[in-house]
Amino acid sequence: MDFWQPNPNAEPFIPKRELNKNIKSQFRAKLFKNRFINRIFQAVLVIILMITITLNMVFIFDTSQRLHGELSNRVGSSYVNQGDSDHPENLLDEITPSSLSIEVLSSQSRVTVTIDGATILEDGEKGEGRGIHVVVLNQATGSVMSQRLFDTYSLQEDEAMSLFLNMISDGRIIIFAIKDEGTFQLKGAARSLLTRLGSRHAQGLSWRDMWAMVTEKGGKVYGESYSKSVTFSSWGASVILRVQVPLVPIERSNCQWPDTEETQRRLQFCNRIEGYGSVCSCDEPASLTFSPEPVENNKVYEVPVIVIASNRPHYLYRSLRSLLSARGANKDMITVFIDGYFEEPLEVTKLLGLRGIQHTPIGYKNSRISQHYKASFSAVFNMFSNAHYAIVVEEDLDVSEDFFSFFSQTIELLEKDPSIYCISAWNDLGYEETSSDVYELMRVETMPGLGWVLSRKLYKNELEPKWPTPEKMWDWDMWMRMSEIRKDRECIVPEISRTFHFGSFGINMNSYFQDKYFKSHSFNTQPRVIFHNVERVMKDNYEELIHNMIKNATVLNESQSPCNENFLSNYSEERNSKVVVNMIFILFIKMADSKDFDTWLQTAKCLKIWDLDARGYHKAMWRLRIKNNELLVIGYPFSPYSIYKPENIKPLNLHLQNSREVTENT
Repeated sequence: MDFWQPNPNAEPFIPKRELNKNIKSQFRAKLFKNRFINRIFQAVLVIILMITITLNMVFIFDTSQRLHGELSNRVGSSYVNQGDSDHPENLLDEITPSSLSIEVLSSQSRVTVTIDGATILEDGEKGEGRGIHVVVLNQATGSVMSQRLFDTYSLQEDEAMSLFLNMISDGRIIIFAIKDEGTFQLKGAARSLLTRLGSRHAQGLSWRDMWAMVTEKGGKVYGESYSKSVTFSSWGASVILRVQVPLVPIERSNCQWPDTEETQRRLQFCNRIEGYGSVCSCDEPASLTFSPEPVENNKVYEVPVIVIASNRPHYLYRSLRSLLSARGANKDMITVFIDGYFEEPLEVTKLLGLRGIQHTPIGYKNSRISQHYKASFSAVFNMFSNAHYAIVVEEDLDVSEDFFSFFSQTIELLEKDPSIYCISAWNDLGYEETSSDVYELMRVETMPGLGWVLSRKLYKNELEPKWPTPEKMWDWDMWMRMSEIRKDRECIVPEISRTFHFGSFGINMNSYFQDKYFKSHSFNTQPRVIFHNVERVMKDNYEELIHNMIKNATVLNESQSPCNENFLSNYSEERNSKVVVNMIFILFIKMADSKDFDTWLQTAKCLKIWDLDARGYHKAMWRLRIKNNELLVIGYPFSPYSIYKPENIKPLNLHLQNSREVTENT
């Protein structure tokens, strides 16, 4: 160390800690400066971005408002010349097509209709959709106004199709397509109508041919395609029809109706729905205002009316017009309950200014119907909390002009007589050949339905808590007829019905069934029927009435069977220029117990009345009026009225006779 000499060229010594402090200070200063600059830059960018977004939103909103205004003022679908594009009123025309590209497929297992690439109808379900599919389009907007399927393989469907086509307004675009088979019951009148609509093949369409057509009602045919079935066991080749259909300006499709509240309802309906005839007529539109005559001392004016509906809008329209036209109708008390979210039935309800309620379906087929009834009953008694009764009708019923008058005169019986289950406007046995007295009332053990009065007390205390649950595939009316539910109570019915069942399709209905069991029902057409002595159908009074009738009756022997063509003719011949009427006859038939209906069902079959099950009886006795004479058919020995059978009279046993005939023939 004594020899150490400092180096004059060496850098001065700096302590390490002091060096670190200086470097960190310099780094922090630079970092702070950079962060400050970055933040300023980011803030500027955010401001610019917000300004840009705001400007874009203002532009979009302004454009949207202008488009919405044009859409509200104009609903058309035709192009205009480019020279007119500067005018704002033509904005919608510039963005909508001037024509529609329509493609239709007709085949054994599938029908489709495609418009501008969008499929509006597709039916490929196996075993479903047989017949002629019909689609109706608006000629100005191209929107679908109606879709229908007519199973023209079955009876009377061609008549229904013809009626529908005749109800379509001129100018509408109509699309036809066959799936599977559509000609077996396509009779001459329907073929002629299709020919008038422009078809070249309608007259020649035959078994399992395929066919498609696009036409304008009252105008030109845009295209038609046809494929013939080569053999009886085969189908025609699939048909694909492609056409281009021009659209017309909106003003050419609108009517010039006066500006009223009724017109607003009509416009809303007619711009979207088709197939209702004069409702949408430009010249003489059907009135949507109803002014029925009042019913004196109307006891049901404030009683709610339940209309049970599904997706049969044309039925609903007919039924509601009938209901609103009946004397004593109160539209404020009518509610239409629709089983499902179907647009057209609701639009029909609104068209007629009525209240419509849709609900989510529960269950399947008969179970679904049953739950629909329950939901409707519960809803109406909740809506009208002070109502003691409700009148129930279905969408496929016409009602007589005295429908409400009938209930007004009879409804108090429900309070006076606890043995009365319901009051119905329908007589199961009231056919044209078995009823004729509009003033007659009867008691029956089977609940008829088809236009009836339900009491709140019965529903809330007994029916609602026990109503069949969704998993039970029961008919609600059959359930109500069960002895443990009915509890020996009876319903009051008129001899001549105050409702008429016209529906020919549904879950439990087809055209054959309608034609055989409902078409020939009698229906009252007298507007003012006053029932004298309504109390005579009360329990004790009615028994006295029946006993008196039996005591004064003429008893028929077993040889005088209703199956004979000359049944009762000996008693209806002219004597002294007068026809014998108002006689009472008794026919005793075999009926061993409460379930032995064999002879009765054969008797009903011979009389051409309801013969699928036993209905309309009172203590095993059926009341009919044949050739203006009353006929009492008494089941022997089960009926308590069997005590009146003379010893020399044998009860008619058609079941035994049929067995003998079979034995003799073999």
